[in-house]
Amino acid sequence: MNKETGTKTIGLDIGTTSVSAVVFNEDKQEVLLARTARSGLFLQAANEWERLQDADELTSLAKNLLEELLSDFPDICGIGLTGQMHGILYTDEDGHAVSPLYTWQDRRGDVPLQDGRSMSERVREMTGLTVPAGYGLLTHLTLQETGGETKNEPAGVRGTALCTIGDYLGMVLTGRKRPIIHISNAASLGFYDVGKNGFRTDALKKMGMDLSLLPEVTDEYTVLGTFRGIPVTAAVGDNQASFLGSVGLKENALLLNIGTGGQISMLADRPYSIEGIETRPMTKDRYLLAGASLCGGRAYAALERFFRSYAGSACGTEEPQYSVMEQIAEREWRKDPQQAFRLQVDTTFMGTREDPLRRGSIANLSEDTFTPEHLILGVMAGMARELHDMYRKIEAGTGLTAASMTGSGNGLRNNRILQEICCHIFGKPMALSGNREEAACGAAAAAAEALRQKK
Repeated sequence: MNKETGTKTIGLDIGTTSVSAVVFNEDKQEVLLARTARSGLFLQAANEWERLQDADELTSLAKNLLEELLSDFPDICGIGLTGQMHGILYTDEDGHAVSPLYTWQDRRGDVPLQDGRSMSERVREMTGLTVPAGYGLLTHLTLQETGGETKNEPAGVRGTALCTIGDYLGMVLTGRKRPIIHISNAASLGFYDVGKNGFRTDALKKMGMDLSLLPEVTDEYTVLGTFRGIPVTAAVGDNQASFLGSVGLKENALLLNIGTGGQISMLADRPYSIEGIETRPMTKDRYLLAGASLCGGRAYAALERFFRSYAGSACGTEEPQYSVMEQIAEREWRKDPQQAFRLQVDTTFMGTREDPLRRGSIANLSEDTFTPEHLILGVMAGMARELHDMYRKIEAGTGLTAASMTGSGNGLRNNRILQEICCHIFGKPMALSGNREEAACGAAAAAAEALRQKK
């Protein structure tokens, strides 16, 4: 049994590729113990645009990690939750999942329907709203139109409510039958009025949605119930949780996150309207200005698969190539940092929120630049440049300028040259977040805040 003193909370984070848990000492602002379990097991898909996961498998992994931490720290005061935003699942009247998790990477909202238009196009034409593919309510409207089409989607089963995976974890732990969803997750589903902090029900009615499926929304770090007598708070969106766990509520601070995707975030005291930038609720009266690259760290992973495939054909067996790529990149970067910018690599391999059909490109190819080292450095520079372009939009649209930059996400943390390229492109020094599991730490901090509010 651990005898560490101080207020301790647990944060659980259901990510796209892993489930993480931390024990956080609120008084000392430090992680006492962290555990991670690999997930990322996508259900077999009939179509290339499907990205589904097993909701009960994910929550079971999280619950197992929670049990492990509680065995070492029985004096936990609160449990906070977070998880991948945007995606949805459906629950029945008993609070059980009756569908897979339709993740944020699911692209069915951009797939042409019988009339040749995608659901995202229909929404734009009928309501004037732009809702990107992968956002839960657009996914729901598409399912409403098409029904379940694969063995992982039982036709016609839609349950009595929808919610994110973090919200469902809260139901599993507390036995709740209906989800309560924090504004940070609610806004991530689309069709949300950030200024009024509520769903755009008129637009959803126009699209024919049954509004009884919408979850209850809270702007507090609400206590959902208890697990083993320990208060469990409503799940916070993973972007907001990562910011809270990395930067806190510090103003004029830029958070740069590169993991499976890529993201920049800055705090604001009011909602702004900036093309290509989302204003996301943080607390009752604070907002995050967020720009997201759909590919992010996956661009570098795609390049690694390219080299691994060639190496496998040449040598007979495929082996991971990350270490070789790092050696090549470091050698060339140390010799001349400008080598990173000779190839102009656009890493929008999966499109953008605004233009899902956009694809990446490589420019300035010559005999001198058509080399592995230029391609590796060019992809990293392309990843950083896409996020920097979003930061420039925030600067132009708000007049805010970041006084500091914090880096987070394993894609950034594990790649020293990418860190240096980001510093070069943004023109700022960067400090890595002190806690590796930033989102889980933010969830733990939210739980601690909920306890303070109750006192």
